[in-house]
Amino acid sequence: MFPHPCFDESARLTHARVHLPVAPKCNIQCNYCNRKYDCCNESRPGVSSAVLSPMQAIHYLKALSQKMPNISVLGIAGPGDPFANPEETLTTLKIAKQELSNLTFCLSTNGLDLSPHIDEIVAIGVSHVTITINSLNPATLAKIYRWVRYKRRVYRGEEAGEVLLEQQLSCIGKLKEKGITVKINTVVCPGINDGEIEELAEKIASTGADTMNCIPLYPTENTDFEYLEEPSKEMMQHVKKRIAKYIKPMAHCARCRADAAGLLGNDDPEAMNMIGQFSSLIVNRGEGRSRVAVASNEGILVNLHLGEARKVYVFEQSKNGYHFIETRNAPPEGGGMERWRELACNTLADCQAILVAGIGETPMKVLQENGIRVLQMSGLIDSGLDAVYLNLPLKTLCRSDFTKCGESCRGAGNGCG
Repeated sequence: MFPHPCFDESARLTHARVHLPVAPKCNIQCNYCNRKYDCCNESRPGVSSAVLSPMQAIHYLKALSQKMPNISVLGIAGPGDPFANPEETLTTLKIAKQELSNLTFCLSTNGLDLSPHIDEIVAIGVSHVTITINSLNPATLAKIYRWVRYKRRVYRGEEAGEVLLEQQLSCIGKLKEKGITVKINTVVCPGINDGEIEELAEKIASTGADTMNCIPLYPTENTDFEYLEEPSKEMMQHVKKRIAKYIKPMAHCARCRADAAGLLGNDDPEAMNMIGQFSSLIVNRGEGRSRVAVASNEGILVNLHLGEARKVYVFEQSKNGYHFIETRNAPPEGGGMERWRELACNTLADCQAILVAGIGETPMKVLQENGIRVLQMSGLIDSGLDAVYLNLPLKTLCRSDFTKCGESCRGAGNGCG
């Protein structure tokens, strides 16, 4: 694994990082953040010149890696929050893992919706996570955040601060249990939270966080905090000296954009132009995926309707034929449209096709919209794999054309007739 220049200061002049801007939505509103305001000459979180789809991001990453071979870190940091956009974030990481597995993977989040995805990011190989925590005091947090949206409910005031803080602190321990390196970002807002930073440092150190990065407020146009003064260098030095009693401070932060690319503090100007080019690129979302999923009872025949499959078998082409990779649990029944989105964007993120004995119109549409080819057939799995990988005619015992089954299908794999 490559060193991470944000966590290892000795690597910042030799190892580059790239942030892929695939997460536009956010689940909180910070009073210092305006994601609509973007100047190419500014560097601050929440800013990106464009938003990329997962496949656009992968194409951009490959092209950038050719131009910039010293890229060691792939990060997702917005321009919203990665876990307000879990499908886009996880799909991007999964495909990137297939294409450029040697990179170090990291995420930067407010932590509100992180917890349900910790096991999955560990499985993908994310090794570094940054959580922005600005205070331990709900009254202070009420001044910093206009609202917090958690589990489809919007919170405001001190209640919003309590909800956010509870999730943030609980995630630190969960991440450390999984062996992930954790950095805490804190935005120093003069007159708001600057007198509480030392207390925060002591607390997060006790929960196991590895380092703390105190970031000076960047007064941004059309925000509640646009008239606050930016902290002076002397003030920031004093803050870092105080927190150093409890936790290692990060001393070389470049206040990175959500589309940052290059050495820390020295972004490559050509990368921004490349992002604009790739944001308009029309790509086949299945391109670059090497595997095929199968709805099967036993892993030999294609014999299950997608709606009744509790798991799928995953195969990949090898020099010696077809190689069985693993079985994966399908999302549970009862999730409606979200069930099929979860299947397409997470379970089958690295699959170009799926072989099924039958499929409903809704899952068919969702899978195809996400670049996954659907082949309906019954018979030997190898015949279906030949059709996908070798473009051979589909050999099927009984070609299936069932499209009327829905999410409530409880059949025996023979369709609805």
